[in-house]
Amino acid sequence: MTDNTNNTPDGTQKFSMNYSERELECTVEKEGNILHLHIDNNINADFEIQQDGSLIQTSGPELPPSNIDFIRKHVLGQDATGSVVAAPSE
Repeated sequence: MTDNTNNTPDGTQKFSMNYSERELECTVEKEGNILHLHIDNNINADFEIQQDGSLIQTSGPELPPSNIDFIRKHVLGQDATGSVVAAPSE
């Protein structure tokens, strides 16, 4: 298994994303294996990067898998292979 958690440097990335049928500005701050997502300055969510490169949403409103996959590919530069887990079960 490839460890994809540290392939990209920590820092901030800004981009646009289609969410709820609107094009919104997003900011992602990567801190180790955690991504802090801010959408349009009013939606916040955190994701944990798994060793296989998938993301698990750990906080915030549940985002659609397509948006999580878009974020993963944009921030981590990964292709579309592999499922994205939206939220862990408790």
